[in-house]
Amino acid sequence: MKLLISTAAGLAALAAATSAGAQAYGNRLPTAPAPAQAKGNEGVKVSAKARNAIAALQKAVNANDRAQIPALLAAAQAASTTKEDRWFVAQLQLRAAVVAADTAGMAAAADAIAATGVTPAADTGNLYAEVANKLYNAKQYAQAAALYEKSAKLNPANIDVQNLLGQSYLLGGQPAQALAVAQRLIAADIAAGRKPDESNLRLAVQSAFDAKSPQLSDYAQQWLANYPSADSWRNNLLIYRNSANLDENGRLALLRLTNATGGLKTAEDYANYISGLLLLSNFNEAHAILAQAIAANVLTSSSPQAATVNSKPKASVPDLVAAAKTAQSGAALLRIGDRLYGTGEYAKAAEIYQQAKAKGVDAPTADLFTGIALARAGDKAGAKVVLTSVGGARAAIARYWLLYLGQ
Repeated sequence: MKLLISTAAGLAALAAATSAGAQAYGNRLPTAPAPAQAKGNEGVKVSAKARNAIAALQKAVNANDRAQIPALLAAAQAASTTKEDRWFVAQLQLRAAVVAADTAGMAAAADAIAATGVTPAADTGNLYAEVANKLYNAKQYAQAAALYEKSAKLNPANIDVQNLLGQSYLLGGQPAQALAVAQRLIAADIAAGRKPDESNLRLAVQSAFDAKSPQLSDYAQQWLANYPSADSWRNNLLIYRNSANLDENGRLALLRLTNATGGLKTAEDYANYISGLLLLSNFNEAHAILAQAIAANVLTSSSPQAATVNSKPKASVPDLVAAAKTAQSGAALLRIGDRLYGTGEYAKAAEIYQQAKAKGVDAPTADLFTGIALARAGDKAGAKVVLTSVGGARAAIARYWLLYLGQ
């Protein structure tokens, strides 16, 4: 599973911040109280039958005598006859596990504490979450998920735990389970009259991508609608491009939107865009994108991409308009429209794209490119009408452009 969502550094960062902010339960424990009564739990007393065995265990735990603890723990467990006995033994078991950094021991102790019913459910839920945080930070995601599940059942209103549960599933290679968690969180936000939290939408998008879910586009567009930014656009379009089986025209339409939303950031971004343009012999737009990359200090005039693009001719606007009048096919007109788009003559490009449609280019492609050109020309109303009509395999890309127009 490859994380595509860059600011999660994003998904992982939220987890790190949450677990860092959650103090380890074991670190909160006081020195184990006298076995007659558990400190901070008035009325929790051990039985006379178990007192000596528990006292011996407590002495070993306080001295961190790891060689003796396992046998003394077993003896104290065997001597325990009441839930209070078992609770106190489990507290000492937890303390020993924390000192030893034994996450498996911590999880076992948490289960033992929960089984007694002495600790309030909410506190037990917090304990499970804090042990799960240690497992998460140790990249033991499956084990962390199991404990976050227990914590979530005891504290269903703890959104941080729910989100970390989803992330544990995702990072542990269980994207379908992660998506189910994200769906619950998003539905809860909507039911409460809130817009979905961005971290939950990020989780849904990445999980849907990894699970190859048909709901990917729906959650991606929810993310963009609620949290439009260059980052969210870049991430969503990258995920869509990696999930959809796009031809060169589809890739071009998507890269134009990536550019329009400020998503071209790296040398690889620009190089991919330029290579696609060269494949289509769209040299005018290749020159424009190269100039943009150089101005952004991402590529240099001496880069291999620059050398290749600079060896290609640029057509003038009058020459392109003249060529459109004599073009014999829709395909030729489509490419002329592309070159006009590359010069920034968006309105003229839109006209040529419609001529390409009349000469046989499939309507979804011609209308998609027309709508894109009108959008870049500033004709939002005209672009919306055309893009709304786009169907077939181009419809998903048209919806992204419509979302861009709405913002």
